[in-house]
Amino acid sequence: MQIPADLAARIDEAITHYPVSKRSAVLPVLHLFQEHFRYISEEAVTWTAEKLGLQPIQVLEVVTFYPGFRQEAPGKIHIRVCRTLACAMAGSYETMNTFCEKANIDRSHQSHHHPIAKSADGSYSIEFVECLASCGTAPVLLVEDELHEKVTADKVGEVLAKHPA
Repeated sequence: MQIPADLAARIDEAITHYPVSKRSAVLPVLHLFQEHFRYISEEAVTWTAEKLGLQPIQVLEVVTFYPGFRQEAPGKIHIRVCRTLACAMAGSYETMNTFCEKANIDRSHQSHHHPIAKSADGSYSIEFVECLASCGTAPVLLVEDELHEKVTADKVGEVLAKHPA
């Protein structure tokens, strides 16, 4: 796997914060990988394990435990819709369905192991996530890393217009 020099330097710097056990650097390294590549590939798991002196399974168990890590590439624009109680009661399920309709996303293949659904052209992807910590402004969602609050189904078009693929 080819790692760009700037990413390698950021990873090396992050590892220096964990002098007692390199294993403790798994989370920061994975975050850097996902920030750069948008997901954690099998090659990234293997590379990280080798870099930190671990077995690949020790890295993979971290990737699969934390739902914030993606194991497949998202669409060009990735949307995360909160589905916890406050957002669900405020309409996040309807919001999700409207996003899927407007962005031509088929969610029929989504599962626990494949939580991301993508539009056929790869422009958009979407997934439900747990609490985004803005219950008072429900329903909330992230488009990439930008928080959008009070996104009811009737506001989906506005959000998509702000984030064209």
